[in-house]
Amino acid sequence: MNFLTIGHRGVMGVEPENTLRSFVAAQQAGLDLIELDLHLSKDGALVVMHDAEVDRTTDGTGPIAEKTLEELRTLDAGRGERVPVFEEVLDAVRTPLQAEIKDVVAARALAELMRRRDLVSRVEVSSFHDEAVAEIARLVPGVRTALIASRYGPDVVERAREAGAATLCLNIRRLTLEVVEQARKADLRVIGWVVNTQDDLRLVRALQLDGATTDYPEIKRTARFTA
Repeated sequence: MNFLTIGHRGVMGVEPENTLRSFVAAQQAGLDLIELDLHLSKDGALVVMHDAEVDRTTDGTGPIAEKTLEELRTLDAGRGERVPVFEEVLDAVRTPLQAEIKDVVAARALAELMRRRDLVSRVEVSSFHDEAVAEIARLVPGVRTALIASRYGPDVVERAREAGAATLCLNIRRLTLEVVEQARKADLRVIGWVVNTQDDLRLVRALQLDGATTDYPEIKRTARFTA
């Protein structure tokens, strides 16, 4: 399999994260996948934003879960961009997506959309939460899933297997050869995040990972030449 480059919240190093502008830029840069984050609004819309609160990435304040989609639409998400819903991303770009969900409730909402729009081949679902990964796998037969981990040990491999994940997305700051070797024995794909420098890229290539999540589109170009 070719080495995959995954755009982190689009290309958040150069465009406002988790906006249509960022996702289109990631597609134009030729990134292989686009990663994004999903939360549910007060009225049940699948809103694309990383944090549970709108404060960091918009000109608003407060939790997403306490705002309706109409209220969220009034916010500036950077450079005049509006907070998108997942359906808009699906219509705006053709690049395959990796959608991160935060809990089981979001898994159920996403599962309904995936079944309705036949997204199994186009959308991989990821989460830090084992139960959310297991739930989406239960609800959407054949869905590709990934377990994300920031602080972890070798037990993360068994966690992924128990949750039914085919991929591990791992923080490269804690990545060890032991974890990579155990993942290989379990037939798990391993993606490293966040890969933003040449040193980061050399590390993940030396460990023979399957891909890298990055904030910057130029990683796509340089990855081809980094052995």
